Amino acid sequence: MTALALPGAKARVLIAADHVATRTGVRLALGDAADCSEAVDAVAAVAAAVRDQPDVCVVDFDPPRRTIRTAAEITAKVPGASVVMMTRRIDEEEFIAAVRAGAIGYLPEGVDPARLPHVIRSLMRGEAAVPRAFVPRLMDELRGREGRRRHLELHERGSVGLTAREWDVVELLRKGLSTRSIAELLGISAVTVRRHVSALHRKLGVQSRAELLQLLAAKGSEGTR
Repeated sequence: MTALALPGAKARVLIAADHVATRTGVRLALGDAADCSEAVDAVAAVAAAVRDQPDVCVVDFDPPRRTIRTAAEITAKVPGASVVMMTRRIDEEEFIAAVRAGAIGYLPEGVDPARLPHVIRSLMRGEAAVPRAFVPRLMDELRGREGRRRHLELHERGSVGLTAREWDVVELLRKGLSTRSIAELLGISAVTVRRHVSALHRKLGVQSRAELLQLLAAKGSEGTR
């Protein structure tokens, strides 16, 4: 039974971040809802997690890949801990990487401080804390959607296999949407949209977005198998 499952009990929370303002902000936001400890780098975070066996680890290092590596180490060595990744930017691919590393929470640094005690309690009930816009992508991952390819038929060029997300981007590009609009509709960052577009350039053998749009308009037709 976890600490917060006991009436009046406090959660044991490890706050691992390289910025003192982040550590202080999380500690103040949690207030009396948790007994907090702190770690200033990844090595100290893993050591503290192993030593203290916290209920929740809030991890925020720069760059984000350090956070993801730390999350993976903590979940491997302290499987009973719920790891929450905090991030300066919300990014779909980063979110999926965090989940694969074992995190069950993914929050922006600018999250309303009043929400944090509720987030901790929800984690203790076995719930996840993720952006609502990313829930469909998480379901896709669980269903293995990315492993099933959709095929874009390009006549003389043949059939080109696309991931489900690449297909989503193709459909929105066909509608003339901008990078920012695509990002907002799919709940991902503009950087991630550009990454998908670059992958489409490679797969379809084009050099620019204009050439890609021309190809889609002239020869693209949906086909799956």
